[in-house]
Amino acid sequence: MTDKKKHKSEEEVTKSQPAAETAPAAENPLKAEMEALQVRLAESESKISEYKDGWARSQAEFQNYRKRIERDNELTYASMKGDIIKKVLPALDDLERALQNRPAENAWASGIELIARKLQNILESEGVKRIEARGAAFDPNFHEAITHEPSEEVESEHIIDVVQDGYMLGERVIRPALVRVAQ
Repeated sequence: MTDKKKHKSEEEVTKSQPAAETAPAAENPLKAEMEALQVRLAESESKISEYKDGWARSQAEFQNYRKRIERDNELTYASMKGDIIKKVLPALDDLERALQNRPAENAWASGIELIARKLQNILESEGVKRIEARGAAFDPNFHEAITHEPSEEVESEHIIDVVQDGYMLGERVIRPALVRVAQ
């Protein structure tokens, strides 16, 4: 029996040795798998960060695009409005010239004056302002000189008379004032 016990104990030792050897081997695949998962996690987090940055940039670009389109639409609207008003101004000029030479007491002329005032009120409500030029210093941004004349009454480079009124729409000159300038 002792031989049998001896033999059994040797078998147990040999059986336990491979078990001990396989235990670290079993841990190594777990560690390797864990490291692989951690690498994949780090890669996924970097991709998430990259995609999130790309999304934020796209959002910012879209906001800028929308603002640019709105600004362009406003400029286009203002330009179209200015073009239409520029076409109406000669009619207003003609009405004003007609009123300067009207008969004293004429109901028809009073009606024309009313029409001219209504037209001026419409233009003012749209933001159109007349450029005040008479007696002011000549500014090529707002005035267009027709003649340079010597004058005793007005300082040099100041406006003697306005031949045709100029108009502004907001801060933009629609039509410069045609003026006579003192030398």
